[in-house]
Amino acid sequence: MYDPVERRNFYGRVHGKTLRASQKTYLEEDLGRLSLPGVLRDENPSRTPIDLARFAGKPLWLEIGFGGGEHLVHMAATYPEIGIIGCEPFVNGIAMLLGKIRAAGVSNLALHPGDVRDLFDVLPTASIAKAFLNYPDPWPKARHHRRRFVTQGYLTALARVLQPGAEFRVATDIADYVRQTLEEVPQAGFTLLDQGDRPWADWFSTRYEQKALREGRPPHYLTFQRQL
Repeated sequence: MYDPVERRNFYGRVHGKTLRASQKTYLEEDLGRLSLPGVLRDENPSRTPIDLARFAGKPLWLEIGFGGGEHLVHMAATYPEIGIIGCEPFVNGIAMLLGKIRAAGVSNLALHPGDVRDLFDVLPTASIAKAFLNYPDPWPKARHHRRRFVTQGYLTALARVLQPGAEFRVATDIADYVRQTLEEVPQAGFTLLDQGDRPWADWFSTRYEQKALREGRPPHYLTFQRQL
């Protein structure tokens, strides 16, 4: 059962290589205005739903773990009529994204630079129209599979914030991640619509996917729908 006030461990990376001067500038100048207020526990201890008025009634999408931000910025630029939230705890990835946002000039997005579970706590029920999980951390060791996003703790929280009929896309190059996704996601209230090696028509291949292809790991794409 999903508990928004449970004590949580976070296992992913938060910091990587030393940031360039320009990336530090992006973080100092842009991160604050693009971040959603009211997500962190110290600024919203009662965990009340956050105000999404900045999106002015636009359909709202969510990318969970945006990596370097290529796909997130592509979607924001391709669909200016929607709003999109990107969630990522890795500071280097956030800095990369901020540079891409400046270059693309997109303004229909917001960020949560942290654990997606904190965001799930405070998103209003049925507020998200589409969600993306692209090349998530595979946690390859069997004893770490419970840390994967495609487990019930994460998935039931995602299901709560998705609208009935909302699309949930998963891209991965790890065969065992596909296996677990096919087992776990339907249990959380989703229907499998499609799976295979052909990407979506509006897909933007990320640097993680390009690395997988260079190393001989074929991508797999899965599409689910939040049950009505």
